[in-house]
Amino acid sequence: MFKGFTRFLQSPGEHLKALLGPQDAPGGSTGLRIIPRQEHPVSRQHFSDGALKVLYRLHNAGFEAYLVGGCIRDSLLGRMPKDFDVATDATPEQVKELFRNSRIIGRRFRIVHVRFGREVIEVTTFRGKPGDDHGDHIAQQSDDGLLLRDNVWGNIQEDALRRDFTVNALYYSIADFSIHDFADGVRDIEARTLRLIGDPATRYREDPVRMLRAVRFAGKLEFRLDPATEAPIREHASLLLQIPPARLFDEILKLFMGGHGLDTFHLLRHYDLFAMLFPEADEAMAELPWAERLVELALESTDRRIAEERPVTPAFLFAALLWGPVQLRLAALEADDMPPIPALQAAAQQVVSRQLQHISIPKRFSLPMRDIWDLQQRLPLRRGRRVYQTREHPRFRAAYDLLLLREAAGELEPDLGDWWTAFQEADEHEQRRLLGKVGADPAGSGAPRKRRRRRRKPRGPSGDA
Repeated sequence: MFKGFTRFLQSPGEHLKALLGPQDAPGGSTGLRIIPRQEHPVSRQHFSDGALKVLYRLHNAGFEAYLVGGCIRDSLLGRMPKDFDVATDATPEQVKELFRNSRIIGRRFRIVHVRFGREVIEVTTFRGKPGDDHGDHIAQQSDDGLLLRDNVWGNIQEDALRRDFTVNALYYSIADFSIHDFADGVRDIEARTLRLIGDPATRYREDPVRMLRAVRFAGKLEFRLDPATEAPIREHASLLLQIPPARLFDEILKLFMGGHGLDTFHLLRHYDLFAMLFPEADEAMAELPWAERLVELALESTDRRIAEERPVTPAFLFAALLWGPVQLRLAALEADDMPPIPALQAAAQQVVSRQLQHISIPKRFSLPMRDIWDLQQRLPLRRGRRVYQTREHPRFRAAYDLLLLREAAGELEPDLGDWWTAFQEADEHEQRRLLGKVGADPAGSGAPRKRRRRRRKPRGPSGDA
């Protein structure tokens, strides 16, 4: 661990209580509170080189520069920060002039991405009040209150009150290394409470994705939702249907691929948000006794792999999430006498088409997902060379993992998975024996046979055979 940080890691709550002083009411008075460097544990040693370069270059150019949000929150919780966001009074154009390795992105929220190799530092200009007149920089809202554009620039105080949660309205100044707390965020961290800034119903109408962020942070940080923050969620869950599917895909990755997917899934179900994201999967869980358990096992496996720093892919997770709907549609098509293979293809197409209306799934994930589904029909076919062809398929391992989860969830009897496990671990002789047990070719080998050369008949004197 970093020097000077070990004591804080051992007891972050006690350290925060020391910062808060004698008051014991979390979320009490609001207003700016500046915590000097000697009274907090956040250190530049915990920041990436890229983040420091952005901060210092902005500062040296005469602009205000702060690290803000999750990296400061996580540092106060004793966690190593990973993602670094910078807030400044420089406009996106001014930031771009300072960094050749940057580009302006977004229409709804214009931000600047500064790239250092694989690391991206996100730089945002201080936001102002949406109703203020700032010339060409305007905010647009729908009749329902949804923010369509929000490029009104302001000062740091206005920016802090525009952020979603109090624990994210913490700013680390590169000028004097102090922390600026505008909404009692440090107090809420100590109380392990997630609290929206402003009226929750209004903030959810402005951006319904805040409901997903509330659930994600609650699952990731093991925080409780403040009662006022929690109360409007179920009533406003349907507002997620207004969000573009492409944006929701990015949110799904954050929800399920951050190492706390299982807890997040339970919270999504609890607050009726899951049905807005995966409506057909939600319906399948009501009809198929194993469907919810399958998703839980897939998320549990994904969380474990992330904790072990092993690779994960959204394709596998989507395959598990949508397997229940595929099975329901497949059963209906086979009941109409459609053969199994075209029935599976048709069912998969129907499920994907409906899901794309809610969440965009790029083809780089949807095509492997469908391969995983197709292999579920090939895995039971254990005869001859087909076994070796299945094993060599590039999606075999993911399909095999899904098969094991289907058995563990109770959809299938635990037999086929055991056979494939044994086959992968066996030597050539044992593989032949396993193939023989399921009625392979008479020679007992399912391996591809060498083609026998055909003997040519001798020719007669006239050249006739």
